[in-house]
Amino acid sequence: MRVAIAGAGNVGRSIAQELIDNGHQVMLIERQPKMLRPDRVPDAEWVLADACELTSLEEADVAGCDVVVAATGDDKTNLVLSLLAKTEFAVPRVVARVNRAENEWLFTEQWGVDVAVSKPRVMAALVEEAVTVGDLVRLMTFRQGEANLVEITLPPTAPYVGQPIHAVPLPRDSALVAILRGKRVLVPSPDDPIEAGDELIFVCTAEVEDDVRAVILGADSVERTRGSR
Repeated sequence: MRVAIAGAGNVGRSIAQELIDNGHQVMLIERQPKMLRPDRVPDAEWVLADACELTSLEEADVAGCDVVVAATGDDKTNLVLSLLAKTEFAVPRVVARVNRAENEWLFTEQWGVDVAVSKPRVMAALVEEAVTVGDLVRLMTFRQGEANLVEITLPPTAPYVGQPIHAVPLPRDSALVAILRGKRVLVPSPDDPIEAGDELIFVCTAEVEDDVRAVILGADSVERTRGSR
């Protein structure tokens, strides 16, 4: 992929290096000359420009990018870039960083954002994922709520412990995409059994999260969870 990242601070540089290590072409756009440090990510293309200016984005050929990442430390800048990338340059996928939690509601499709990444939300999800057994934890939201990445750590009392995956009647619009077992990452196959302590990773719509919880943890799990909140 060709990826444009606006903001060459620690966040932008880290994303750029990770993508480059995975074989992608990366362009870093930064408007402050003092932040232009090509030696930090030497394999990236560096552009000194204002990511909110239409002419700058045209000169940088943002239209030729598969993904734009709005990773600056300013939410207004990230929103403007997201809108321009989607409406003016038809970039297929726009990922935007949310710096202030109170602004998260703005990062929607109306502003051109496909995926909004909020550091407080991600950190809270990681904390929950680390300590929660026997409940569903939402790790990430895709395409503004159309689908979520969720995790359930199986307690020994879960109804399908020891059963093969094909015996688990998952609801429509949900899919088991990975099983974390100890230090291993398993790609689920129909005959694989699930075990107590497994971390099950699902992609599902928000509407069926309670159904997934009920199937995996038992029919009364939804009411137990609501009652404990």
